[in-house]
Amino acid sequence: MPCLIIRRLGLQDYGPIWGAMRYLAEHSKETRNDEIWLLSHRPIYTQGQAGKPEHILHANEIPVVQIDRGGQVTYHGPGQLVAYLLINIRQRKMGVRRLVDVMERAMIATLAECNIRAETWSKAPGVYVNNAKIGALGLRIKNGRSYHGLSLNIKMDLSPFSRINPCGFENLAVTQVSNFKGNEDLSVKEVGKVLCNKLLGELGYKDYY
Repeated sequence: MPCLIIRRLGLQDYGPIWGAMRYLAEHSKETRNDEIWLLSHRPIYTQGQAGKPEHILHANEIPVVQIDRGGQVTYHGPGQLVAYLLINIRQRKMGVRRLVDVMERAMIATLAECNIRAETWSKAPGVYVNNAKIGALGLRIKNGRSYHGLSLNIKMDLSPFSRINPCGFENLAVTQVSNFKGNEDLSVKEVGKVLCNKLLGELGYKDYY
C-alpha cells in the first residue's frame, strides 16, 4: 500500500489549493503516495460541472468560481472543515462509488463522536441531520487519481447558503455542528482530527506522515 500524507493547511484561498490539486492529479505517475488535505477556505461559492446559473440567487460580494468537480453549487467559508482526498483509486482498485461511501461514512462517524445522529439521503450525496444538510461532497477523477472531497459545517456563518440553492435543491435547509452542541466550543481543528482518523480507518491506513 502507498504511503499516506496528511497536510493540515489552515485557512486558505480557494484558487491556489484547486490549482495544486489539479497539478498533483496531472502528475499522478510521478508519485505513489495518497494525500488528505485538511483546511478551511475564505468565503467562496464553487459551481460544479452540473451546476446551473439559476441556482446562484444572490452571490453579492462573495466570489463564484466554476470548477471541475461533480455536483452543483455550494459555499465554503471560515468555520467549515474541508477535506480533500487525493487518492490513487486505480492503484487501490477502488471505484468512485466506494470512495463516496468512504467519505459519507467518515462524516457520519465523526458526527456520532459529537453525539449527533446523521444519515445519508437517497436523492443526493452528502450527510444530513433532521433533513438539513451538514456535509457535502464532490469529486473529480483524473489519471486514476481523485481530487476535491468533502466539507463539513462546524461553526460558521450559514447565511451565504441562503443565497444559493445548495447542491441544486431549492429551500434545502443547512445546519452545522455548533447548532447541536450548545455552549461547547468545538473547533475545526478538533473535529478535523476526528474526521482524519475516521477516513484513515475507512481507507485501511494505519500509518501516515
